[in-house]
Amino acid sequence: MAKGMNKSQLLNTLAEKLGKTRKEAGELLEVLVDLAYKEAKRVGEFTIPGLGKLQKKQRAARMGRNPATGEQIQIPAKTVVKFRMAKAAKDEILS
Repeated sequence: MAKGMNKSQLLNTLAEKLGKTRKEAGELLEVLVDLAYKEAKRVGEFTIPGLGKLQKKQRAARMGRNPATGEQIQIPAKTVVKFRMAKAAKDEILS
């Protein structure tokens, strides 16, 4: 399997496709990421149309098992972040 794009390659590709400088592409990416963090924290979700949705979810407390000893333990409730792929993205990637 091929290795994915690193940040530098991503910035170069974005700059080329948008007809902008690498610095402007980097600023665009930073603004998008910052906006995603703030909106997900404030509202609980952030959607990038055609790609997916970043969601803040509450996970309930549950019983688990310590893998080293086999002893049952109580796992406390906590908030987690999930990314849910859009159907269009799944279809495009998997076809």
